[in-house]
Amino acid sequence: MKMMRYFLTGIYFILIVNSVAHGQVEKQLLDPDSTNEQRHIDQMDSLLYQWYIQQPNEDNNLVSGIEDDTIEGPELPDSFYIKRLQSINSLIDLPYNSIIRNFIKAYTEKKRDRVEVMLGLTDYYFPMIEEILDMYQLPQELRFLPVIESALNPRAVSRAGATGLWQFMYGTGRMYSLTINSYIDERRDPLAATHAACRFLKDLYAIYGDWTLVIAAYNCGPANVNKAIRRSGGKRNYWDIYYYLPRETRGYVPAFIAASYTYYFYKEHNMQPKPITLPPATDTIMVNDMLHLQQIAEVLDYPVELLRDLNPQYKIDIIPAKGKSYVLRLPNEMVGAFLDREKEIYAYKDSIFFNQKILANPSSYTASYQYNVPPGSIRFVYKVKQGDVLGIIAERYNVTVRQLKEWNNLRGNLIRVGQRLVIYVPERTASRLGIVQEKKS
Repeated sequence: MKMMRYFLTGIYFILIVNSVAHGQVEKQLLDPDSTNEQRHIDQMDSLLYQWYIQQPNEDNNLVSGIEDDTIEGPELPDSFYIKRLQSINSLIDLPYNSIIRNFIKAYTEKKRDRVEVMLGLTDYYFPMIEEILDMYQLPQELRFLPVIESALNPRAVSRAGATGLWQFMYGTGRMYSLTINSYIDERRDPLAATHAACRFLKDLYAIYGDWTLVIAAYNCGPANVNKAIRRSGGKRNYWDIYYYLPRETRGYVPAFIAASYTYYFYKEHNMQPKPITLPPATDTIMVNDMLHLQQIAEVLDYPVELLRDLNPQYKIDIIPAKGKSYVLRLPNEMVGAFLDREKEIYAYKDSIFFNQKILANPSSYTASYQYNVPPGSIRFVYKVKQGDVLGIIAERYNVTVRQLKEWNNLRGNLIRVGQRLVIYVPERTASRLGIVQEKKS
């Protein structure tokens, strides 16, 4: 009877995770006409792209000093890549083949400037991820999963709704005890989401006992991996079941291996991590009453954008501490000032930040300052041309897609040829493009 209960529990887990992970397959935003490897490279490009354009403004984002220089290294023989991969002390197999080579070359040559951004972000995110992996006695190499899932962007959201560093679907997040409501989305909390991901990975390892299969199952779900195993005649090696996996998953493990290689050997490819503006040392404070990040920012004279970067789980900048305590992460140097002026911070403009009209329609309120016009911007009216999409326009003018939608009252991503879009171009970008301030009529 006890064995039957364990068996049924296992079947229940597989069915639930399959239904959730099936949504993760839907989240791939790839070109169906390109090759499988190129589709995954394109996906990596689109995820990294978020760090370039999807921030409130160019002065208060997580990345500074973005440059577009590309330095392609010499053509290396396969033996170099094989020797370097073999030198990595990894519990997870890191083989080499032509598919993996395509990813390595993409990350170290074609996409090198964007990968350098991500290398800079590892300084902030990897220490906290590694500590949690150690708590669960999981391989440290799994820290590369959020690299290929979200490009280390806690705000990353796929078309299907997968969210955060680890790209949890709603159902998966709830199944692993992440809080998701009108105020909080712990899928965006690097610490909470990493704990949940570790529990998920341990459950997957209990099924397969093979980390490469676990990585594949994290992407497409156990049911799809099980189908691939059955169709291969019972083989349980990733490369033996490769062509039986969903197309979206075939490039997932090669991308993981290429990300590992790039992390260890970026210097050999003349790459440099981009500096980030996140504080190097932070601490946490328990908040026991309703608090708005803007209250902290204005009283302590600290950019609210950086507070959001440190606390991405708070969807509308409100810490809803009513009857329950919540964590606030601050730079080390701000902790003392916060404690000294705590009462002043809570009382500051509380009638403004917490009146009923604002709470009834939080999105319109947060948009009024989160995606306002950055100081010094030049107003420009752009006429949509054939082939334009919001992402391309945003990248061209160094703004965000969300800013474009906010400035032009766009509900979706659809734009039409001939449509006029108001863009507030950053001064530096405007100067480079020869855009001058429009005269008001």
